[in-house]
Amino acid sequence: MEQWIEELLKINDEDEKKTDKQMKIITAAIEIFAKKGYSASSTNEIAKKAGVAEGTIFRHYKTKKELLISIVAPMMTKLVAPFILRDVEKLLASSHHSYEHFLRELMSNRIQFIKKNTSIIKILLQEIPFQPDLQALFVKYVASNVYTKLYKIVEHFQSKGEIISVPPPSVVRFTVTTIMGHLLVRYFILPDLKWDDEKEIDHTIHFIMYGISNTPKEDESS
Repeated sequence: MEQWIEELLKINDEDEKKTDKQMKIITAAIEIFAKKGYSASSTNEIAKKAGVAEGTIFRHYKTKKELLISIVAPMMTKLVAPFILRDVEKLLASSHHSYEHFLRELMSNRIQFIKKNTSIIKILLQEIPFQPDLQALFVKYVASNVYTKLYKIVEHFQSKGEIISVPPPSVVRFTVTTIMGHLLVRYFILPDLKWDDEKEIDHTIHFIMYGISNTPKEDESS
């Protein structure tokens, strides 16, 4: 477990490698925060789970809040900035891509990420409504790393005639809320239902691309 956690928490190549005790603390904190919630968890409990003295936690993290942020902040950057968004120019230059193809790659990539990092994402979902620091980080990462890139992608496919002529921010909102809604229900609210994942991905993408109406919109000029 510790290997993928260390990789997740490493934001860039200059980050220091976590010590063995740090990894034990982080691993224990993830398990306890995910199970009990941040407020109901104590550093004493985390220390016992990690097999270290409570003072060891405070040598690495000044407060329990700092420990929480150190776990969740790197995860947010990787949750909202998948590989495909780092290669926007490459995507836009590729003639075989369509918005539908982009959505399929985006969903497949994020699903794999969620499966691997379910516990940390659960902590984020539990705590973001109550932690202004996490809210500020989330807004920062979404606004700077994702929104402008999605906006550019939407404009590109609108220029190709693949997406209706509505304000790009609306298309981004429709896309993000639909995909996130599916992932939230699938992996956190009703994970034990019998899901046909391929069909659900198809349905989600079809909904984004075509909506749910079975009746053509009347010509308003008639």
